[in-house]
Amino acid sequence: MNHEVAARLVLQKDLARHLRAGHPWVFRKAVQKAPAGLAAGAIVDVVEGERFVARGYYDPHSAISVRILTREPAEAIDAAFWKRRVQRAMALRRELVHGTNGFRMVHGESDGLPGVVADRYDRWAVLKLYSAGLTPHRGHIVEALREAAAGGSGAGPERVAPLAGVYGRDEIPRDEEDDQAAPQGRVLWGAEPPERIPIDEHGVKMLVDVRRGQKTGTFLDQRENRRMVRELACGRAAALNCFSYTGGFSLAAALGGAKHVVSIDVDADAIALARDNFTENGLHPADHAFSVEDVFDALARYKREGRRFDLVVCDPPAFAKSQKAVEGALAGYASLNRAALAVLAPGGLLVTASCSARVSAEQFFDAVKEAAFKARVELQLVEERRQPPDHPVSPQFREGRYLKCLVYRRVA
Repeated sequence: MNHEVAARLVLQKDLARHLRAGHPWVFRKAVQKAPAGLAAGAIVDVVEGERFVARGYYDPHSAISVRILTREPAEAIDAAFWKRRVQRAMALRRELVHGTNGFRMVHGESDGLPGVVADRYDRWAVLKLYSAGLTPHRGHIVEALREAAAGGSGAGPERVAPLAGVYGRDEIPRDEEDDQAAPQGRVLWGAEPPERIPIDEHGVKMLVDVRRGQKTGTFLDQRENRRMVRELACGRAAALNCFSYTGGFSLAAALGGAKHVVSIDVDADAIALARDNFTENGLHPADHAFSVEDVFDALARYKREGRRFDLVVCDPPAFAKSQKAVEGALAGYASLNRAALAVLAPGGLLVTASCSARVSAEQFFDAVKEAAFKARVELQLVEERRQPPDHPVSPQFREGRYLKCLVYRRVA
């Protein structure tokens, strides 16, 4: 594809300031009509009158018409551009990410590559593109990942072996006329990944299914919070992991010293992998419990039975995937945490998280506060955490500040 500038899109009045300040999105309603036939992935200049504002790629299928790549008029969007940006992203990981061979290589907007997510699992990179406008640039991105991951030495993720392959799992929206299933993952370069890729996370072994697993395979953004739970679990008799997925927090609790860990998830395959992860770490699954059921149903039953846990982890999927869903999401968080508090023993710890970008930290805090009030439970907030360094946040892109994790102690 020719990556020369294909068109100039004129901004509506007074909308350039946020782009100049660093926001990476231009919504469809913010620009005058694009030229007919402008293809997905076309490189366009966004202008205010005749004045250059920014350059990015075009997506005719999305409400976000342009995702900004550069604010430098002399910077071309070519193969060298993608390599520079990926190399810059990897420099951060080499400096700040340690103790694991599973980490995020590229974190979209906050790494200056909007719509691009790449995660590293041992010798494989898993690439997800969140815009049809990235499809023509996929080859350059794959090559950039290959080059950035080659070589290196030291204490950080650069110590992992060179990449054996790049596997693609796109999240590109389909055309309205397209009634086919979403595209399956495929090898973009190199070797086919194994059925399960073993990674090491601060000494914990985790098996990752990059083909069928959530996101790119697992939730790397909770890595440091899992490490925290391992420390918090010391001396706890019983721990409960709601929405356990493949058992990351469950492993942390068990390896940290919790005598009995209960893992709950509606996904039978995820629970099966959680059992295997216990075995992989020298833990006997029979010493713990794994349940395929709805979390709310399980919490209600535990309340009726009078069961209590010394540590409860609630890490649900995003409750708000649109702005319209925020009010319902807040009610959901309040309801979930109220149910969790009903089975939390006095002196116990609640580790509760939200990955809904549209729910602010203050709103989430208030939802838990309401839950405690209705449950007639007194809490102390003992720790508040966000996402790790390989999921950086641009100050100009608040939407990227999505992960909230709060640790409460039940006083009474």
